[in-house]
Amino acid sequence: MRERIDIAGISISPDHFIGGKRVSSPYTFETRCPFDWSWKLADMARGTVTTAALAAQAATDAFPAWAALTTAERGAYLHRLADLIEANVEKLALIECLDMGMVLESLRLRVILRGAANFRNYADLASEHQERVWSSRGTANRVIRMPAGPALIITPWNAPFMLSTWKCAPALAAGNTVILKPADWSPLSASLLADLIDEAGFPAGVFNIVQGLGAELGNALTSDPRIKRISFTGSVPTARVIGKAAAENIVPFTAELGGKSPLLVFADADIDAAAKKAAGQYDDSGQVCMAGTRIIVEESVREEFLAKFHAYTDAHVMGDSRDGATTMSALIHPVHVSRVLGFIDRARAAGDTIVRGGKLWKEGANWIEPTLIVPKSNDSEVVQNEVFGPVLTFQTFASEAEGIALANSTAFGLSGMVYTGSAERAERVGRAVRGGTVWVNTFLVRDLTAPFGGIGISGIGREGGDYALDFHSDLKTLQILEGSVS
Repeated sequence: MRERIDIAGISISPDHFIGGKRVSSPYTFETRCPFDWSWKLADMARGTVTTAALAAQAATDAFPAWAALTTAERGAYLHRLADLIEANVEKLALIECLDMGMVLESLRLRVILRGAANFRNYADLASEHQERVWSSRGTANRVIRMPAGPALIITPWNAPFMLSTWKCAPALAAGNTVILKPADWSPLSASLLADLIDEAGFPAGVFNIVQGLGAELGNALTSDPRIKRISFTGSVPTARVIGKAAAENIVPFTAELGGKSPLLVFADADIDAAAKKAAGQYDDSGQVCMAGTRIIVEESVREEFLAKFHAYTDAHVMGDSRDGATTMSALIHPVHVSRVLGFIDRARAAGDTIVRGGKLWKEGANWIEPTLIVPKSNDSEVVQNEVFGPVLTFQTFASEAEGIALANSTAFGLSGMVYTGSAERAERVGRAVRGGTVWVNTFLVRDLTAPFGGIGISGIGREGGDYALDFHSDLKTLQILEGSVS
């Protein structure tokens, strides 16, 4: 175990958390502040095959006793953890701000508290679950949820704390033990989470956190036969690798893989509200999987929409994410900046029109100006592929059918937005737009009991509510001949 380090007055362990203890590795990787890249925050323990095996064994050893607890007993641990998250919001928010770059005010007021809500929600859902009971052909039937075993949770670098708690909470509530692997670009809030897990008194090995690179640690974990569930959020190429490993061991696997979501605006909509929401897609520099990055507007309101959109976009402020005036955070890493700029450069070379932005805010920094592109064709790369940066495309349509066709014209299907003043159109187009979640005249309103996931290459499986609890369970039908027992 290495000594803890101080980051902006907050004590952080650089080590893994396995079997209730901090565990070092012989190798490290660094994490830096996105909005001040000269600031190296920490050298974190870099997991190896040995680390993966140690974590898998700790989770396996702890599983029987954790699975044997009642849902209410497990829920008590989750509620204690939620209490501790709420008591440490300021500390968690600042570390996540420094490590991932998200605007501090958003983290303080919304994102970190969602982590506490995740644990409370699943603790209560598991405890309130009613088994399905029915009679059939002379038998009494029940569907029973059985804990599945150690669950591997792999999370991305954007909103790491919220997404980690969103995935780990149902696994724990269902009676599984957990191994969490956070992204190597933003591991610090997971290390603080380990401190809170320890303070909440979780039994050793129930909740383990290991850090490292996907090619080293991730591959070792996903191929371990002791893992009984895998839940992943990230890129399509990585999901294909994980899916093959899961298939080798016949392990159930869910994947949320991002999107290329449409923001469909009809002439009868509140154009000001739609334009404001469209400009809001630049929040977090577009590093949001559900962002409506394809703006598709009815031709008759094109100019009105664009005028309002540009006005709202002009109000964005780029800068230090700790500053209350900042609305657009830096991109996570210079490697990601280069990737996003590559999309813009190729769009320009292909004949797409860069309406605004398209370059670095200032040399040597991780900000790209809010960028709007009118594609030469719907087949343009920037329309069809996920950029995951502050880059939106703008297209128009003449009829409802054409608008729907454009909305459904990519391989992705995570979410979508529809703006209209017509109840009939809201229902009709809301049903027609291809996506796991479609919002009408709003965005990012989430009910934690609702299913969440993607269609097409946006993913497989569903998270949220009982859908996640069922995934993390082995379902058994128990049939007893009626009258045969008393």
